[in-house]
Amino acid sequence: MKVKTKSAKVNKSWLNDHVNDPWVKQAQKDGYRARAAYKLKEIDETLNLIRPGQVVVDLGSTPGAWSQYVRRRLSPQGAAVGELAGAIIALDLLPMEPIEGVQFIQGDFREPEVLAQLEAAVQGRAVDVVVSDMAPNLSGIGSADAARVVHLVELAVEFSRAHLKPEGALVAKVFHGGGYDELVRLFKANFRIVKPLKPKSSRDKSAENFLVGIGLRPEA
Repeated sequence: MKVKTKSAKVNKSWLNDHVNDPWVKQAQKDGYRARAAYKLKEIDETLNLIRPGQVVVDLGSTPGAWSQYVRRRLSPQGAAVGELAGAIIALDLLPMEPIEGVQFIQGDFREPEVLAQLEAAVQGRAVDVVVSDMAPNLSGIGSADAARVVHLVELAVEFSRAHLKPEGALVAKVFHGGGYDELVRLFKANFRIVKPLKPKSSRDKSAENFLVGIGLRPEA
């Protein structure tokens, strides 16, 4: 006799929710690799961050839905292929299937040599927007996981301070819970405008949230 474990029930429940998720269905219809595209789309449409002609850096890019969305925004025709006005540089620890017009670097953003590759790809250009969907592998230990999340966001802020235009923007995934208030303070210390957003396409049960910082403050 097979005994269903709690984990199996949870996995089945998640799969059922995923298959019936309207955002998943919409992503398949629109040609996006993941429903996450609509999170960035809603943030962008709310704040008007991404426009043709820009340089955009996508951190934690795999499977590529955010890069796909940015690629369409930088296209004069809003197309997934063809002419591109601007540049997109994507980075992730995991491999990513190619996207036309997107320069991809595989590596760990926390390692200096990978950061050096990213900086070389930027080629000294001022970056208009940094988007970060980075998230650590969670251990289930609250304090340790919060520290990992904070560290990744801190690195994204450091990169933004070094490479963003003065009026540029950073969009970063964060999580409500341990470390959240610390990250809000970090954003307020570095950006003139700070907006916390939870897009409609972000699952209600998820602690996921997004912080958007616009316009760098002068360095102390």
